[in-house]
Amino acid sequence: MSAATPPQRVAVLGAGAWGTALALHISRNGYPVCLWAHHADHAAAMAETGSNPRFLPEIRFPDTLSVTADLAEAVAGADIVLVVVPSHAFRQTLAALRPLLKPQQWLAWATKGLEFDSQKLLHQVAAEELGEAVAPAVISGPTFAREVARGLPGAITVASTDATHAERIAEILHNERFRAYTAGDVVGVELGGALKNVLAIAAGIADGLGFGANTRAALITRGLHEIMRLGHVLGGQAETFMGLAGLGDLILTCTDDQSRNRRFGLGVGQGRDRDEVIAEIGEVVEGIKSAAAAHALATRHEVDMPITEQVYRVLYEGEDPHDAVRDLLDREVKPETV
Repeated sequence: MSAATPPQRVAVLGAGAWGTALALHISRNGYPVCLWAHHADHAAAMAETGSNPRFLPEIRFPDTLSVTADLAEAVAGADIVLVVVPSHAFRQTLAALRPLLKPQQWLAWATKGLEFDSQKLLHQVAAEELGEAVAPAVISGPTFAREVARGLPGAITVASTDATHAERIAEILHNERFRAYTAGDVVGVELGGALKNVLAIAAGIADGLGFGANTRAALITRGLHEIMRLGHVLGGQAETFMGLAGLGDLILTCTDDQSRNRRFGLGVGQGRDRDEVIAEIGEVVEGIKSAAAAHALATRHEVDMPITEQVYRVLYEGEDPHDAVRDLLDREVKPETV
């Protein structure tokens, strides 16, 4: 971005912790950002306090970050539109966005998950809502919102079937403390971002039951194998699952209590009321719905995913977590690579 070129304007749609963190990060990189909140009272509170009092109250907004609850206003002046809503609101948001988007605007999303009812990856949902002509650009990787918002070092992947699109989105994210890598494997990046949440619930349940680091390491390793098995069937690339959006994000969410999916699993493993745990977390726990969608995908494609299956049984069939662990351990001996 040269001094003679006006900075690109960015609309970030979704004022949760992750959307707010990305809006903060991009605005600090010198780009004017408009952050859209679904609820007018939330937008008003952010405008009044100069922060996001619900999710990141301690971090002040730069002067280059504005807020609105008017979707048309947010999108109107933007060169790049970045969608960061929960996966259950993704299709609805794109449908509302469709009449507002202009051909010259670039679209990306940092939503992680699968569509619950259809089990579709989000780029498939985007194609249905916006047409095949809109190139997908997906942002994913091992990033906790609060650390990005605080400006701590990190790295992320931007995947698109259009290399120029990926590079343009990566440019607004990249700086001397935060690396943005580009990739072409949209399927792999999306699937890694969705399934790691299911496995984070599994890791949380195991820790909630009082199991140790050995169990957690085994779950992460065998969980990665499950992601790669399904990913291979759906067209993802093995190297993607070994990278930031795969193994990197999986390790992060399975091992740190900043992960809402891991915290939810901890509560389940401790025998706590699930609704109470979700209310305490105060944000969407994507892995709950992703567990059902991933289980349905695995069943449809006849892919063996035993950890995902047990998480599904615990969450949707009332299986006791102790029994789920027993079922996993009772599986027959087989080569590790199978």
